[in-house]
Amino acid sequence: MNKNIKFIQGNEACVEAALYAGLDFFAGYPITPSTEVAEHLSSRLPQIGGKFIQMEDEIASMCAIIGASLTGHKVMTATSGPGFSLMQEALGYAIMTEIPCVIVNVQRGGPSTGLPTSVGQGDVGQALWGTHGDHAIIALTASNHQDVFDITVHAFNMAETYRTPVVLLFDEVVGHMRERFFMPEPGELPLVERLRTSVKGGVDYHPYLPREDGRLPMSDFGAEHRYNVTGLFHDMWGFPSNNPGVVHGLIRHLMDKINNNVHQITRFKEYYLEDARTVLISYGSAARSALHVVENRRKRGERLGLLELQSLWPFPFGLVRKKCADARYVVVVEMNMGQILQPVRMAVDPPEKVFLANRIDGVFINPTDIRNILRLIQGKGM
Repeated sequence: MNKNIKFIQGNEACVEAALYAGLDFFAGYPITPSTEVAEHLSSRLPQIGGKFIQMEDEIASMCAIIGASLTGHKVMTATSGPGFSLMQEALGYAIMTEIPCVIVNVQRGGPSTGLPTSVGQGDVGQALWGTHGDHAIIALTASNHQDVFDITVHAFNMAETYRTPVVLLFDEVVGHMRERFFMPEPGELPLVERLRTSVKGGVDYHPYLPREDGRLPMSDFGAEHRYNVTGLFHDMWGFPSNNPGVVHGLIRHLMDKINNNVHQITRFKEYYLEDARTVLISYGSAARSALHVVENRRKRGERLGLLELQSLWPFPFGLVRKKCADARYVVVVEMNMGQILQPVRMAVDPPEKVFLANRIDGVFINPTDIRNILRLIQGKGM
């Protein structure tokens, strides 16, 4: 019997991956459908010397992981739609202060308390635009448990590489379904560790001065260096500044360090795109139904393909443009009103060939839903 083969929930796969990546501090507040992440970590983390703390709410949870990350720990919190809304101000603070952290959002139907136990993908836009001001962010997702594991490890690696918050946008179906999963051996997947400064104590340390490769070495807060951390615009020492040159330079840095590395950040899977005349673009659990339709229709001789996005922000415009160049139709399959449809239309030429297949009622979009849209599009010769 192979002990590495497990039959687990998607939320459990996320937990296993976070521990594999080196998570040693979690703060969170239980909320459906992400609660199992906190439940499993409450027992697993203490067993390996890590710290688990249940906070009074999601605002405090986000602030707690920010503080723990500053002191040198790999950190994570988990929530769902309403809790993610409460985290937005602190999320903006983590972006401005360039603090590595991972935020798991197992999406459900919204807005407000919406449909707590039903699936949705309505937080995609919020992940990018939820906090105020100009900024960039990394948001990742997955459709099966093996990919949940890999993408969660990737999230920790990206957080440490770019000194930034990373959002994992799973959904209720992925979080709660159970399926076969193979646990990688230690060392099988590459891990990025915290880049700490080589500057010795007593020497001028610049906490916000990037190296030539763009990475910013950190010093554990409260250790040998004393430095300033503020959500205000700040100079390379961390001190507040309203100098237009400093403000401009910091915004450009926060944007460019992510957007200029979209190729390193982007993760995707493709199926049968070589000859596809109709390309489905999907993500999360919706991509499972999209793949079923593609494989079923190809057996009948129809030239369908699937582009499954695993990184949603920064949006891979170049990738989408290239993969859809020869398609007659492009159909975005998602469970919202078209939050990925819009950037796809910006990427694809002409945008008029891009259509939406969606559900917004808390019911998992199934292959029949997608087939009905395809019949409508192809039947009208649109």
